[in-house]
Amino acid sequence: MATVILVRHGRTTANATGLLAGRAAGVSLDQIGRDQAALTGDRLAAVPVVGVVSSPLERCRQTARLILDRQSGTPHAPVDRDLTECDYGQWQGRALSDLATEDLWPVVQSQPSAVVFPGGESMAAMQARSVAAIRRHDAAFEAEYGPGAVWVAVSHGDIIKSILADALGMHLDLFQRINVDPASVSIVRYGASRPSVYTTNTNAGDLSWLSNGINTGDAPVGGGAGQKAP
Repeated sequence: MATVILVRHGRTTANATGLLAGRAAGVSLDQIGRDQAALTGDRLAAVPVVGVVSSPLERCRQTARLILDRQSGTPHAPVDRDLTECDYGQWQGRALSDLATEDLWPVVQSQPSAVVFPGGESMAAMQARSVAAIRRHDAAFEAEYGPGAVWVAVSHGDIIKSILADALGMHLDLFQRINVDPASVSIVRYGASRPSVYTTNTNAGDLSWLSNGINTGDAPVGGGAGQKAP
């Protein structure tokens, strides 16, 4: 299959003030977030990606644009509602410090598979739709461009954490062990027998090795020699 680069949007005004933005309109990148997203775009400039799929929310579309502006080609740039933020319902727009006093908070921390946000979405449904969207786009890009295709999905922290948990074979109840920082890069390849996770939550480093494609086949016993340099 193709290789997907999962990118969280850069820091927002809501992140900076400790608010749970959710799906609220008008939440954009602050200057730090724009700088973070530009740096991620610079890292990805060495990788000829075939597509940059974004959540419809403004902060993700801004991040996607800063990635697309640094690509030498013209990748497909669709928006997919299935990659949008979790619907936090009545939690949306509230301060995280206040939410931490809610009875539901410790359940979010330790048993997210049981969480349904009041007036909103369950975390299990969030994971199901986002994983299905990633696998759908991955199969489509592979069918059109071949197994060496590399593409980008720009989404949100909890969304990417849930996708990584699925790729790692982790139960959703363990996904809080995964960290996904603003504008970070994680890389997953969906193989014939299982997904392979190549990086999680990286904020620096050369990604040009992706331009050669990722080695496929069985996992090497002992770890192997790694990817070839460009």
